[in-house]
Order: sequence, then C-alpha cells, then structure tokens
Amino acid sequence: MNRTRLVLTGLAVAAAIAMSGCDPQPKTEGTTTSPSPSASSAAPTVGAATTAPSTAANDAATVKACADVKKDIKDNAAKITKAEKIGPPAGHFAVSAQWAAGSVAILAHSIGANEAVTAASEKIQNEMMSLSDAYNKSADAKPSKKALEAAIKELDTACSAA
Repeated sequence: MNRTRLVLTGLAVAAAIAMSGCDPQPKTEGTTTSPSPSASSAAPTVGAATTAPSTAANDAATVKACADVKKDIKDNAAKITKAEKIGPPAGHFAVSAQWAAGSVAILAHSIGANEAVTAASEKIQNEMMSLSDAYNKSADAKPSKKALEAAIKELDTACSAA
C-alpha cells in the first residue's frame, strides 16, 4: 500500500511539475518590427478578432474546468465513503489513496481555467493531500474536513464569477 501511495504522490508531483513548465505563448521581446503600411491598416481588425475568441475560449475553458472539478469532488466523496466502509486497519490505506487520487483529478481538470479557479482548485488539491496524509498516518484517523469545505466554497465563488 505504501508503494501505491508513493506512485500516486509521484504522479501528482509529476503533473505539478509539468504544469509549471507550460508556457503556451512564449514572449519574444527583441523581435518586434514595425509593420508595413498595408499591414498596419489591417492590424486593428486582426487584433480585435483575435482578442474576442481567446477570451471566449478562456471563459469556456474555465466553465468546463469548474464543471469537471465539481464533478470530481462529488465522485471522490462517493469513493471515499465506499473506502471508509472497509474499516480499520486496512481501510485507512484505501481512504488515503482515494484522497490522493482525487487530488490528482482536481489538479488535472483545473488546467486551462482562469487564475481564481486555478487557485481555488489548488487549495482543494492541497487539502485533499493533507487528508490523505492524515489517513495514511493512523488507522483510526478522523481528520477535520473544514479546510476542504472552505476551499470548495472558494471554488464555488470563483466559478460563479467566471
């Protein structure tokens, strides 16, 4: 069971590392050139056309991320309930592993969302990993879920503003 936890934690770390290295549009500062006269007359139209779709795409990604993360939270809660029925002493490993797996799903589905939703999702992911650690330490653990509930409320607020 420790090996399973190690693998799940490793996957979460790998996902976090992969996300931190992503830069969808690298900015090049030294390669700007002045546009030709014909290009400058078309520039405002092109700029306006590219701004609106990217904002709409960002909003669509945020809405999708919110729906996916909320679904992940509900699915994880059902799986946690099922794992808790196993009972101690072995059940705490299943609960710990499920909290870790749920946190990875949250992390994966929050990719592409706006900053507020991403930050709230990261808080949920961190709280889930804390619960995973608590269950892994003790077969009789009953850690408080208040911090997780607060993080979920923060996600709801961020999603409603999106």
